[in-house]
Amino acid sequence: MADRYQSLAHNPIGKFIVKNLGLPNPPVLERWSEGSPLVKGTVLIGAAPGSRLGKKLAATLKSSGITSVGVRADSKTYKGLVFDATGITDTAGLADLQQFFTPALRSLASSGRLVVIGTLPEQAGSETAAIAQRALEGFVRSAGKEVGGNGSTANLVYAGIGAEDALGSTLEFLLSPKSAFVDGQVIRLGLTELVDADPVADPAKPLAGKVALITGASRGLGEAMARTLHRDGAQIVGLDVPQLSAELEAVMAELGGTAIAEDITAPDAPKVIADAVKKAHGGVDIVVHNAGITRDKRLKNMKTENWNLVIDISVGAPQRITAELLERKLIRPGGRVIGISSIAGIAGNNGQTSYGTAKAGVIGFVNDLSKRVAKDGITVNAIAPGFIETDMVKTMPLGIREAGRRLSSLSQGGQPIDVAEAIAWYANPGSSAISGNVVRVCGQALIGA
Repeated sequence: MADRYQSLAHNPIGKFIVKNLGLPNPPVLERWSEGSPLVKGTVLIGAAPGSRLGKKLAATLKSSGITSVGVRADSKTYKGLVFDATGITDTAGLADLQQFFTPALRSLASSGRLVVIGTLPEQAGSETAAIAQRALEGFVRSAGKEVGGNGSTANLVYAGIGAEDALGSTLEFLLSPKSAFVDGQVIRLGLTELVDADPVADPAKPLAGKVALITGASRGLGEAMARTLHRDGAQIVGLDVPQLSAELEAVMAELGGTAIAEDITAPDAPKVIADAVKKAHGGVDIVVHNAGITRDKRLKNMKTENWNLVIDISVGAPQRITAELLERKLIRPGGRVIGISSIAGIAGNNGQTSYGTAKAGVIGFVNDLSKRVAKDGITVNAIAPGFIETDMVKTMPLGIREAGRRLSSLSQGGQPIDVAEAIAWYANPGSSAISGNVVRVCGQALIGA
């Protein structure tokens, strides 16, 4: 859905009104287009004394085709600012952040990226180091709110001990326009049993040879996911309810994919889906549990049948389907299971108790399953979208719609492609050390965690 306010804010009269009344001024976000370089510009690198990445950080960026320098020039602008904070072992050392970022921020280009790399606090080695590392979260979230006005974002990566060589796919994502609507987030590498990043034969098609099953794939977020994973080389198996079979088959025909028309809440759905995947491809590498519905009512007016349906589609059916696929060993080693949560599952939402409960359940699903399948090299993560411009937005009252758009550091709603790019990042073979994460794609919404 078009954001008319954003268009108004960028015409000459609108600019004058917005500036003089102090109204929100949503920047135009840069998004990646196929064939473009990951980063159109130079990344400036800094590090606290004693940090453990050393020259490895510059080498990682170089291998991804990203140009970086270690010394700031006053006359240059930088598309990204990356600071290795793994060497900060006490609160006094946090001054290193300020000393790097304060002058560098004056040289940050529009739609720029701030990335801080720390150590998982539980692996920091001492109480003082753990406290200092935890403080990085407050720094990144505050910095994100400062730089959002020009379309820039700030994010934190906690790299577990031994995960130093697994940063590539995450830095590629966070420094590129693919992460346009990911802001103020904390990403943890090495939470579960660490798996080395798998090699990528063709960076332009990192998912070549992979099979991706996506539920709710006929339209909206699911369609965007299907198109994006196909762009990256995956073969797509799209699933949706029989009522949407025509739309689903049209999308799958365009992508050369396989369509499954099935209600995921049906008692035999796990077997039907597993049989179809086995018959078409012999197995699956990526499973995206995208299907979901809302039946919004205040709790005092909630009908039990609607409550049960919302919960089952978002979290009950995904558990059963995943269990069937795992039991039959149809998720291949190195596989990816990805759930779709929501900021409603983190912060709650008035009139959405069923939806919030379901989406919090997705987080529980990720936390539990990620530990159980780590030994098989399978990762389990979730995306928690915020306000995304889908058809559902059209049904919202104007006031709620505008509040949803403006109450973020980027002062606008995201696009379906923003969620899809995050899915592609999780699915990337180089993301093997990322498991047990829930990352919000919300433009750093000012509500919730």
